[in-house]
Amino acid sequence: MNTELETKMANTKPVMNSVPKRKVNWKRILTYSAFVGPALLFFLVIQILPFIMGLYYSFTSWNGVSSVVEWVGIENYIQIFANDPTFFDSFLFTTKFMFAAVVISNLIGFSFALLLNAALKTRNMLRTVFFIPNVIGGLLLGFIWQFIFVKGFASIGNLTDIEFFKMPWLGDEKTAFWGIVIVFAWQISGYMMVIYIAALQGVDQSLLEAARMDGATSWTLLTKIIIPLILPAFTICFFLTISMAFKIFDLNLSLTGGGPFNSTQSVAINIYQEAFQNNRYGLGTAKSILFFIVVAIFTTIQVMMTKKKEVEA
Repeated sequence: MNTELETKMANTKPVMNSVPKRKVNWKRILTYSAFVGPALLFFLVIQILPFIMGLYYSFTSWNGVSSVVEWVGIENYIQIFANDPTFFDSFLFTTKFMFAAVVISNLIGFSFALLLNAALKTRNMLRTVFFIPNVIGGLLLGFIWQFIFVKGFASIGNLTDIEFFKMPWLGDEKTAFWGIVIVFAWQISGYMMVIYIAALQGVDQSLLEAARMDGATSWTLLTKIIIPLILPAFTICFFLTISMAFKIFDLNLSLTGGGPFNSTQSVAINIYQEAFQNNRYGLGTAKSILFFIVVAIFTTIQVMMTKKKEVEA
């Protein structure tokens, strides 16, 4: 018995020793590094490092020019909450603008998508026409619409005597607000349209045909079948429009410059003026950190709510 056991153990040892060790696949690692490495490096240099530096400068009184950086702790944040009403006024304007712009731009974009998803002969041309405003830069677009509001509408109002065209679109607080909303929606709706069209083309047409055979109306098809199926597209579009509306800068700067009397000043313009015009870089970066936190909270809540609707649907 002992001889047989020793023989079996002797036979199993080479088998155990013959199991090859797992080698590190350097070729795969180098391949992944070649593709992911540059993007990760640029992300760290362009996004992460400036954010960390901005977080540091928000606790200083640096003027953006001097080599002397004085640490002041949370004094900048205390000053914002205690003695800076213009910042909160700009926050209120930006929040109101965000809600109006998100609703209008998504409503227009989704309507265009429904229209151009149908079998129209000119749908490809119309898709291009509606998307073109998104390609134009914000500053150029703002100056174009400034000319339209100031000169174009005034000329039409004088010719037709229609009160709508005779209003001081950029010279009054209320009309200037809606003027910025109109231009923003005009610029971004085409982009939202493309996302909604891509989602609509993924809807199974057999479901719609079966619902029509069962007597479903167009409104029922839209609210009970189409919208629940493309809720991921709404999640993306809401996220994009909320973040873009909060961060509006160039369009606001070229249209009104924050006027009249800072009534249409966005948070981005307020931060820009604080850091680069008033030379209070530390205070400006403190505002930008608070702004980042608020935008992150809004977008996170929005994504969580719409994702929850996707699951329920």
